[in-house]
Amino acid sequence: MPRLHPSPLIALLSLPLLLLGLGCTPPSAEVSGPLQRWHPVTLSFDGPEAAEDGTPNPFRDYRLTVTFTHTESGTEVVVPGYFAADGNAAETGATSGTVWRAHLNPHRTGTWTYTASFRTGPDVALSLDPEAGTPTGFDGASGSFEIDETDKTGRDHRAHGVLRYVGERYLRFDDGTYFVKGGADSPENLLAYADFDGTRSLRAPGEQRAGEAETAPLHRYEPHVPDWHEGDPTWHGGKGKGLIGALNYLAAKGANAFSFLTMNVEGDGQDVWPWTAPDVRDRFDVSKFAQWEIVFTHADSLGLFLHFKTQETENDQLLDGGDLGPERRLYYRELIARFGHHHALNWNLGEENDLWEELDDPEQTRIKAYIAYIHALDAYDHPVVLHTYPGQQEAAYGPLLGEASELDGVSIQTPFDNVHAETLRWITASQEAGRPWVVANDEQGSHTTGVTPDGPNSNRDAIRHHTLWGNLMAGGAGVEYYFGYEYPHDDLDAEDWRSRDRVWDDVRHALTFFREHLPFWTMASHDDLSPRPDDYVFARPDSIYALYLPTATPTRLELGTATTYRVRWYDPRNGGALQAGSVSEVRGPGLVSLGTPPSRPDADWVVLLTP
Repeated sequence: MPRLHPSPLIALLSLPLLLLGLGCTPPSAEVSGPLQRWHPVTLSFDGPEAAEDGTPNPFRDYRLTVTFTHTESGTEVVVPGYFAADGNAAETGATSGTVWRAHLNPHRTGTWTYTASFRTGPDVALSLDPEAGTPTGFDGASGSFEIDETDKTGRDHRAHGVLRYVGERYLRFDDGTYFVKGGADSPENLLAYADFDGTRSLRAPGEQRAGEAETAPLHRYEPHVPDWHEGDPTWHGGKGKGLIGALNYLAAKGANAFSFLTMNVEGDGQDVWPWTAPDVRDRFDVSKFAQWEIVFTHADSLGLFLHFKTQETENDQLLDGGDLGPERRLYYRELIARFGHHHALNWNLGEENDLWEELDDPEQTRIKAYIAYIHALDAYDHPVVLHTYPGQQEAAYGPLLGEASELDGVSIQTPFDNVHAETLRWITASQEAGRPWVVANDEQGSHTTGVTPDGPNSNRDAIRHHTLWGNLMAGGAGVEYYFGYEYPHDDLDAEDWRSRDRVWDDVRHALTFFREHLPFWTMASHDDLSPRPDDYVFARPDSIYALYLPTATPTRLELGTATTYRVRWYDPRNGGALQAGSVSEVRGPGLVSLGTPPSRPDADWVVLLTP
């Protein structure tokens, strides 16, 4: 059969059509996800073929930025995008493909439009200049979609929106709900999970360095597999049930937060990294990231706050020697692009951060540069916080105080019985400096003890008193519990959050009291209103008062006006309804006796006074 050759005339006539095609508008993205308010929307673009180990480097040498615009209000949300391999890497393990993605967490209903900027060039992803590099691929792709009202209720973050710093001591959701947290700080290597792709330990099981927990095999969270429910997510044919079940358990107990390192190379665990290998800094493991995303999305549905700890003290110079160089810029960009659409999170610049000392930087210029870069990339302005050693807070935090600072809060580490005082210290200092900080206690010492497992030698009562209620009654943002390495299920090898089952009950009771009985965002610490030095007083004077009493021996309270208050008691050990004590009402002004509790005057109680 003879070959068919197009005639020169046909080829000539086709040329204008070809040229027209080259100038046509790029195809729009595939839009996926429930198109509802506060439900993340995913845009997937068909772009150039790329690979994790390919050239050009898909992480450094391509840059996707998408501008979303709400038509009615004109509000713009500009987000970084990322390379997604085949678009299904969590299941396939793909390392190459043509899919490029970006996410929007829409805070308004109605019409949204989008326009993609897709550029290429050496290190273009490291630049904040929108004109860096040259346009390529689907640059200019645009489209629109309609967002309806959310259908979620309850704890699900999709019922409340994005949690933001609003210039106050407490974070606030888009719907106006203020937030206090209580959850798990351990295990810090939560993401060292055997079911994640490319995850292994660089240390031998049982290896122990001075002052650190003994290393253990990768986490499997097998005790929590029964907590996984039909319909919950998995990947790779059923993987993930242990960790998904663990989050289910934590949420069911009433906790609402957990933390994790996203990189611990050269650190304690040496078993978590986002790259394709632990000695690589600019090639990321796309399928591992996609599996993390499944876990974080499930956490959103459970109402769990995500505490991203981006480094630890042992590796704070791993990226660019501690500077804001290309490695660190790329690391932050990838985290923000892939996970910044989640509702409730903070970016912690480092666990036990002491760069100011190691690099002779008393003004914290490096930390300030990190903060500015993150805020420049994160369209949702998720809070940025810092953690440091006990006894080093003044040197680490002091230079970051003030109206000119962009730091949103501090994640304090201190002995468990110093939490109240340390929380008050930084609330007061930040308010006086002109930018109030969100002050959480995310690690309570000593490092060998922390919060111990349930049992006859548990320190549950002391933790409830000094740490949990100590932070909250100071006006703090809440706590995350650290597990000391001298006890089972410690900071590196914890497999079962049920090891502290009863302390999660205490967390639930405290959070319930604050949410249901206090306009806590309008209140502050007023310990001076009680003559007893160990009482915690949290109040809006002449309006509402709450007192935490370590033991409910008869106590008094200073009232400022001739107002009658109803007196009721709350059991922080068992929760439940407010109860009547021996005194039903008090009237000011002056010192008034609050009477005795309904039972157990030897135990801790909370007293609530309302008009």
